[in-house]
Amino acid sequence: MSLSTKITNALLGLAVGYALGVPVELVGRAALKQEPVTTMQGYGTHGQPPGTFSDDSSLAFCLAESLCRGYNLTDLANRFINWRENGYWTAHERVFDIGIATSAAITRLMNGTAPLLAGGMGELDNGNGSLMRILPLVFFAQHKPIEERYRLVAEVSALTHGHIRSVLACFIYCEYARLLLTGQNKWEAFRAMQHTVNEFVADYSTCNHDELSRFHRVLENPDKLYEVRSLIQYAEEEIASSGYVLHTLEASLWCFLCTESYAEATLKAVNLGSDTDTTGCITGGLAGIYYGAKTIPAHWLSALARRNDIVDLADRLAKECAK
Repeated sequence: MSLSTKITNALLGLAVGYALGVPVELVGRAALKQEPVTTMQGYGTHGQPPGTFSDDSSLAFCLAESLCRGYNLTDLANRFINWRENGYWTAHERVFDIGIATSAAITRLMNGTAPLLAGGMGELDNGNGSLMRILPLVFFAQHKPIEERYRLVAEVSALTHGHIRSVLACFIYCEYARLLLTGQNKWEAFRAMQHTVNEFVADYSTCNHDELSRFHRVLENPDKLYEVRSLIQYAEEEIASSGYVLHTLEASLWCFLCTESYAEATLKAVNLGSDTDTTGCITGGLAGIYYGAKTIPAHWLSALARRNDIVDLADRLAKECAK
């Protein structure tokens, strides 16, 4: 499979997953049990037509577009500003949804704050705003040493979310996506991710044990000699789907690991309720990589806003990453 195809799978996967969740963003799980999302639909929470993506996908596309010219945080910061102020890389030329932390960070960037200092760094600054847009970095960084991969993830996250918890969530997600790209099955890749991240973080001085322990559901390996529960052994009622970065990471991995197709994974993610679009987006990125864009229902893809632009972006990013 060509690099261009792999990137296309990821970008279309995350965008379609996001678009599935937009109409029911903030709708509770109980309500979605009564009227679940079963296909691409429109309007609802934001009054947008079917196939509309918003901030998660737009900021991921800003990152991909920036990486087409190499790695430059100032260029990336300017693209974030252009998105919020001018509708750059939006579905329909206007921003209709933006997280509080992301908006505050963009304001700081506009006022001259350096990119690495713009994101919130307190414990309460751990929404999912950097996790939702980080996936394109995997293709730029996948062949670099792990220390370099971590540094790049930390820096790109820091534009809007600088706390170590947000950085670790992004790092775990990127490492898992990177391993899926090697052709391993999703369980082999998950075990390999656990081993890689645990080994690396154990030697990383800025991450204390208490912080790492917050990720126990994701990083504890049931192959150990003592008994721990695998992530998929948690019941749905034990999986939260709020905008907190740890909840979003757990929910997205759980949905991907517990299902067997792109459609099943993304619909499970959206029907968890609450932050439906972001959980759908992050799950959709993994499912796109693993199952391929050809497995996304055709009528979902045909409804997706700017689909041809997204495919073109994937082609251009592949050319840059292949240099």
